[in-house]
Amino acid sequence: MDNLEEKEHIDQFELSKEYLEKLQTAITEQDEQFIKNTLDDTNPADISTILLEFETEESRYVLEVLENEVSAEVINDLDEDVRSKYLKEFNSAEIAAMLNELDSDDAVDIINELPLKDREEVIASLENKEKAKNILDLLRYEEDVAGGLMAKELIKANVNWSINQCIEEIRRQAENVEKIYSVYVVDNQNVLLGRVSLKKIILADDHLKVKDLYDDDVISVETYMDEVDVAEIMRKYDLDAVPVVNVQGKLMGRITIDDIVDVITELAEEERQMMAGISEDVEEDDSVWMLTRARLPWLIIGMFGGLLGAQFIGVFEEDILIVPAMAFFIPLITATGGNVGIQSSSIVLQSLASKSVFDDSFLKRIAKVLAVAILNGIVIAGIVMGMNLILGQEIKLAIVVSIALFTVVLLASFMGTVTPLVLDKLGINPALAAGPFITTANDLLGLLVYFSVAHLLLI
Repeated sequence: MDNLEEKEHIDQFELSKEYLEKLQTAITEQDEQFIKNTLDDTNPADISTILLEFETEESRYVLEVLENEVSAEVINDLDEDVRSKYLKEFNSAEIAAMLNELDSDDAVDIINELPLKDREEVIASLENKEKAKNILDLLRYEEDVAGGLMAKELIKANVNWSINQCIEEIRRQAENVEKIYSVYVVDNQNVLLGRVSLKKIILADDHLKVKDLYDDDVISVETYMDEVDVAEIMRKYDLDAVPVVNVQGKLMGRITIDDIVDVITELAEEERQMMAGISEDVEEDDSVWMLTRARLPWLIIGMFGGLLGAQFIGVFEEDILIVPAMAFFIPLITATGGNVGIQSSSIVLQSLASKSVFDDSFLKRIAKVLAVAILNGIVIAGIVMGMNLILGQEIKLAIVVSIALFTVVLLASFMGTVTPLVLDKLGINPALAAGPFITTANDLLGLLVYFSVAHLLLI
């Protein structure tokens, strides 16, 4: 495969075992030309995926061969735990050289992962002093608020500038800004007044000023706003970028859509793991101890739930001995209760994730849930009754199972709806309710209902 073919191969990112073997050979033989030819024009995200297949020291060599700008993007694209291993292979000056190529918000994320001593050395080693100042400004903010998400790099124009002066300033400022979404308009005290599009500036007459063009209807967020609220604002108003202001209304930075996508992805992953009963943020390649520690608590809770379920069954042991066929329907009762509970809690979680001032009241929600549960319960109970009669089960047992299923659907729907709402009011992550907690609780509730109905009507 010649160089042109190699480039085409990687540009399309059809990663193969054959290419990995060739890259391994190039690393071993320190063939810089092959590495540059095949990776220089490759997306940094794809290079990150490739490097995960190699040892850390080998990956370091590849990053040294590539341009600083590419290496910086590759490091920035790595997961936090993987990146921390890579950063240990570089000294402070080398890390600083890469951070010079990144936006200030991405640079701060990386610096926050370094030991305190290394942070100071890296910041001191930054050649771009404006970048160093921006990083120091951002380090004051918590990671999960707008100030911690924003980048200092943006394009702004004074309201009193002429169009020609504005265009010259845009050219100068744009050297440090990767993507230009809007030009933000400020006064002499740097207070945000509005925004103006590049199209308006380019098409405007030379004699006009910025104040004649800008739109004062601009959506902004405060530095202390929680990242979840920022994400909701950008989603609601379909924004590619949003300016960040302090309590005095002064323009401090901007948050771009790529940062918010990361926030939304992290939140979704956290909720998914919570719903599955995983109490920590873990991934498949984490250590055995970390994976065990994250999964074990809810497994133990589920185990105790199972033991309590066995105790319930034991209480009604005599009833089962009288009507052994009752035991056949225990899995049906528990599975239905668990499924209904998870469905209900998932819908509530979805509504909590996109709250609105027009949300239904608590009582209206419960009424709707009960209406849906009654319809579902009637259909399920009817199907089970019909199947039992077709299969020749005793009519009394068929009636007991159907009544129990109908009741379980009602109670599980109620539990699945109320529990997340209560946890949300208490400030606890409501996703906890959507997994093992609801399943275990509804298993126990279903067994209690089933045997109680059977004891009343059958025994």
